[in-house]
Amino acid sequence: MNSSIELMMEEHANISIVLEVIRRMCCGILEGAEVDAADIRDIVDFVRNYADRHHHKKEEECLFTEMVSHMGKVADNLVTHGMMVEHDMGRGHVLALETALKLYEAGPKTEYKLDILTEAMGYANLLKRHIEKENNVVYPFAERQLPPEVFQKIDADCAAFEETERAAGVQEKYLALMERLEQKYSD
Repeated sequence: MNSSIELMMEEHANISIVLEVIRRMCCGILEGAEVDAADIRDIVDFVRNYADRHHHKKEEECLFTEMVSHMGKVADNLVTHGMMVEHDMGRGHVLALETALKLYEAGPKTEYKLDILTEAMGYANLLKRHIEKENNVVYPFAERQLPPEVFQKIDADCAAFEETERAAGVQEKYLALMERLEQKYSD
């Protein structure tokens, strides 16, 4: 397995932990727990800055561009009309979640709580399926079809991006946040 694909799959495992946190948090709210606005803001922060700006950025700028460039129409359809659309749908859920939280904080109505649950679970369910597709279809397809020299470029680009992010403390910050949320919302 190429180092970039291995790294992206590790990030999927981390993101999946937060997706489970979202599910547990939403179940708790359904069972009568208060809406923890701070935790929801932390989840929005994690999703935007780790799942999207950190992980999806590598996919979109390193892997997907090379797939579309070298693999033709099939890759273009898979990436442009599949994975990229789902990335945008996830961004829409997160924006709607943030909006619902702001409305709830301004006036805690049941309808805003429902919107929080709807958007949080919409995002979690979308990303769970999305991760399964990438891990089981997109990444293996790319590894079978892209020439080794293209993957050398992808791996180098991902490694350089990772180093820049590490110097800024991105991975450390968001993995610590993930661990805190996982511990708080464990069974």
